[in-house]
Amino acid sequence: MDLATVIGMLGAIGFIVMAMILGGSLGMFIDVQSILIVFGGTLFVVLSQFTLGQFFGAGKIAGKAFMFKIESPEELIEKIVEMADAARKGGFLALEEAEISNEFMQKGVDMLVDGHDIEVVRETLAKDISMTSERHDFGASFFKGMGDIAPAMGMIGTLIGLVAMLSNMDDPKAIGPAMAVALLTTLYGAFFANVICLPIAFKLSVRAGEEKLNQSLVLDGIVGIADGQNPRVIEGVLKNYLAASKRGSAEEE
Repeated sequence: MDLATVIGMLGAIGFIVMAMILGGSLGMFIDVQSILIVFGGTLFVVLSQFTLGQFFGAGKIAGKAFMFKIESPEELIEKIVEMADAARKGGFLALEEAEISNEFMQKGVDMLVDGHDIEVVRETLAKDISMTSERHDFGASFFKGMGDIAPAMGMIGTLIGLVAMLSNMDDPKAIGPAMAVALLTTLYGAFFANVICLPIAFKLSVRAGEEKLNQSLVLDGIVGIADGQNPRVIEGVLKNYLAASKRGSAEEE
């Protein structure tokens, strides 16, 4: 579980709710009409932008912002160097029994063992990287779209509330509820966008960057193994994917 996402989101919601309670009653910040306009309106506008399959699959994609396990680049480099050493001693068939937890790396190794040409392996893995990036980009764009639409729906609700208020200026009792709709829809739109949707979109973009870096690292490692490069040379090349601070400490070890 990504504690940063969970703690950050729950913390933001908690402070906002606390401010509402300190400002009076929590009930006065709840308005069904405003909820329908912002949350219902946002969901259906987003639905119109995507297919049903994409829309209903968004929940699974959002889960990656909270639950996402990925190997560190250091772990991948260590595994690739180990396989490179085994391949130099026993050929590609020596990799057949290697225990590999990374599916992308396993696919590349399987292609080497099966005797595919290195260019075929390179193109296939590069295509996989491209397709994975597109899937991640879709997830981020979905929630970014929700983050853009929610404030707009809040503004629509505000205008509805103002029209209702101005139409009933002769009835003082109607002004309060209409004004509440006008203000609460803006509040709901800002809350939904900035506390829920945009953080998820940004975290999905971060996840995409992490996975793309790992897959690019694996691709270079597989190509190095296929070319028969010295394991130490492969390790040195792959360390370029590490941050400068980690790269230095790894070299000292």
